[in-house]
Amino acid sequence: MIMILMMITPSVKLYVLVKFESREWFSGNMTEFFDTEEKRHTRTSLSDAYTINGLFNCTADEGYRLVVESGRTYLLRIVGASMDHEMFFAVADHNLTVVGQDGSYVKPITTTYIMITPGQTFDILLTADQLPSCYYMAVGPYNDGGNHAQRNSSIATAILQYKSTSCPPIIPFPNQLPKVADTVSAKNFTDQIKSRDSVNLPEKPDDKIFIAVAVSHQLICGKVHASLNNISFVHPKIDILQAYHRSLPNIYETDFPHQPASTTLNFTGDDSLKFEFPILGTKILMIEYNRSVEIVFQGTNLGAENHPMHLHGYSFYVVATGDGNFNETEYKNNLNLIDPPYLNTVGVPRNGWVAIRFVANNPGVWFMHCHLERHAMWGMDTAFIVTNGITENQSIREPPNGLPECSSSYNTTTSNFDADENTELEDATPLEKWSGIISSWNVICFTLLITVFSFIYVFIR
Repeated sequence: MIMILMMITPSVKLYVLVKFESREWFSGNMTEFFDTEEKRHTRTSLSDAYTINGLFNCTADEGYRLVVESGRTYLLRIVGASMDHEMFFAVADHNLTVVGQDGSYVKPITTTYIMITPGQTFDILLTADQLPSCYYMAVGPYNDGGNHAQRNSSIATAILQYKSTSCPPIIPFPNQLPKVADTVSAKNFTDQIKSRDSVNLPEKPDDKIFIAVAVSHQLICGKVHASLNNISFVHPKIDILQAYHRSLPNIYETDFPHQPASTTLNFTGDDSLKFEFPILGTKILMIEYNRSVEIVFQGTNLGAENHPMHLHGYSFYVVATGDGNFNETEYKNNLNLIDPPYLNTVGVPRNGWVAIRFVANNPGVWFMHCHLERHAMWGMDTAFIVTNGITENQSIREPPNGLPECSSSYNTTTSNFDADENTELEDATPLEKWSGIISSWNVICFTLLITVFSFIYVFIR
């Protein structure tokens, strides 16, 4: 979904308040659909269509219409709320001026299109300065996974209509809307985003964390899994905040790795196969209060697309990004400590990397996850526990009296993650179990075959 609010603001003279939504449409009962998908970890079905304000292109007399007055400037507040796709947005024959992202001001950028990930927001100015007529507005998916990606490539349209005009038989379409796999256009847009104000970040953070993101191609007991540093997150039966506050054991582990087993792997090549079989567990990161933290997200060859990573409880500075495997030279050349964008959701490119920084000054338990719903459902998520500071204002508040427990029962002898690992096998059907076994043997046989050929090659030489 993309939601656009056009509203009055003191900085520009004439504004109107309008709501604009673009959604993914699924046929059938969505609650039943996702309950089944979550239990089975199957590859999620694609949406059947995209809509704007609940209307498809051909419904209700050609869908949604937005009537504007010539000469007025409109503030479009755009919210990326689609479940499984990043989106391009454009208006035929009109420029868009980006002035804010994720609630923070950016240096104004004039563009003919934007690219927005699920979870992101944009503030955009649009001036009705063209010949009074009708123009198509359009949203279409972006997916950087090439031929590996599942995608619904349809486009949703609405009509921008100037007041006191009628629409001609042929309405201009935004031909500047990039194609579904146009990574160059996506990168060109995101690379332009800079904070409006200077921040002057310190040269080095206190803590550095390196996280490889991956989606397994092989099934484990018939299920698809995604991971961060080869850990596929198992959602606990007891709320982590409750468990942390009450010091309940066996709910989570605090040994989430601060880096993969090796940071010299070719993450964008065949070495990414090492992430095919992740460990299942409720492993989280412990961070001391007020530490300056840098996280490098490394995209891998496993998975077919960009990963919009979202951190609850914080915004962060995007200080560097690059293609391929992370390396210090490119990192230092690209490092922006002066005016980096201040976001709460950032796209991690497939076969690329991005570095973010924040100060851990908000104590509590904070969820971090890929904002593509199916990836989070498959385990591409974790949680941060930021410890208390010294004063009361730097500490987690006590729960209010009478707050209901998140779970009515708790067994201190049963491990949350052990129980869920066993459930993986119990829930799988016989066919799914055999699928998982066959997938595992395929990888084992492939590995043995490569080993044999390597020995033969060495012997012949």
